[in-house]
Amino acid sequence: MSLSENPLAVIVLAAGKGTRMKSDLHKVLHPIAGHPMLLHLLGSLGEVGLDRQVIVAGDRREQIEAALSGSGAEVVVQEPQLGTAHAALMAKGALADFSGLVLVCFGDVPFLSAATVRRLCGALTGGAKVAVLGFRPTDTAAYGRIIADGDGTVRKMVEHKDASAEERAVNLCNSGVIVAHSDDMWRLLEAVGNDNAAGEFYLPDVATNAIAEGARVVVVETDEAEVMGINSRAELAEAEARWQQRRRRLAMDEGASLIAPETVWFAWDTQLGRDVLIEPNVFFGPGVRVADGAKIRANCHIEGASLGAGVEVGPFARLRPGTVLEEKAKIGNFVEVKKATLGKGAKANHLSYIGDAEVGAGANIGAGTITCNYDGYFKYKTIIGERAFIGSNSSLVAPVKIGADAIVGAGSAVTRDVAAGELRIVRGEQLVKPGWADRFHDAMKKKKAADKKD
Repeated sequence: MSLSENPLAVIVLAAGKGTRMKSDLHKVLHPIAGHPMLLHLLGSLGEVGLDRQVIVAGDRREQIEAALSGSGAEVVVQEPQLGTAHAALMAKGALADFSGLVLVCFGDVPFLSAATVRRLCGALTGGAKVAVLGFRPTDTAAYGRIIADGDGTVRKMVEHKDASAEERAVNLCNSGVIVAHSDDMWRLLEAVGNDNAAGEFYLPDVATNAIAEGARVVVVETDEAEVMGINSRAELAEAEARWQQRRRRLAMDEGASLIAPETVWFAWDTQLGRDVLIEPNVFFGPGVRVADGAKIRANCHIEGASLGAGVEVGPFARLRPGTVLEEKAKIGNFVEVKKATLGKGAKANHLSYIGDAEVGAGANIGAGTITCNYDGYFKYKTIIGERAFIGSNSSLVAPVKIGADAIVGAGSAVTRDVAAGELRIVRGEQLVKPGWADRFHDAMKKKKAADKKD
């Protein structure tokens, strides 16, 4: 039995209340690397090739429905919550017309990999009816145990609460992930009872029932980190740290240089080219692409931005969504860019805000320049032509166009278009009064001395 021969449906259990999170956000929607943990899981499973996706929800199901809008996944409801087997059975109606393999997993276990799912499904060979995923944790805690032979044949599945001292000494634990053919899965689920210490319908009893029928059940093992469940803020932070550590290693393996890897934070979809240099304390939000040879200096925050080859950013720069830096553009310290394109070789070296703008190739933006793009109601665009020079401390009041090769004098507040090749200076007339400052100082010193005598 193989995936090529059988369609695959997944049932993701996400009906728990997640009370330990102490959050108004559904537990499975809490982000890791800027992406909800449920979508991490579905993304990995999607690499295997899913024919159907059913999410079993309960409390705050409308949040899950909103997160999955347009994905093709179907959300069903478990009410009341009577255990994991009961939850899985809630998907039967949605999959009534489906024939193939059915995988059951958990929405708060986001790191289940496509490779492991392939191995688990591939284990349904040689007459095996059910395959379960096991792991050997450092601390077996309250996990259910898998009692298995050396060849992986499962003899018994037992919950920690119901296990004997001898069974609790076994370190092969049940992750809860299980797969069987749909014909077998529904029959075995319906046979699950609740005669146990908690009075719940346990999913592992699918395997127990199969064993009782004389069918073969097999276990496939994986690493503890892959089946790490997330139930609290502390565990969420641990999951984030593990994900980031793997992503940093991958970035370096693929040709990026990270000066202080532990201080760089990636988003789930960050793309880096070769020979990219990333200095300490850089944060990537979602939607960032960095081309070959770019340099990102220390203490930058970048999200929703596309950086071309040879670009230099920072230190202390912020690139917001919609930023496009073309080849060899430069953004310096304390510059913020939002929804703006800087052409090839254009630069804003320091202390500027560039929003809703197009900056032509080779243009130079002086220190303290801002595009005044918002009037309190609407956003407006600034267009700066190729090789234009914007003097320091200029305000470009959008909508406005600065022509190619134009110069805007320092300190100007530009409210009208500037023609190509034109010099525009917008300043108040300088007033010069020789000796005025000396007379002022003398008068003030005399007044201060008189006040002290009084």
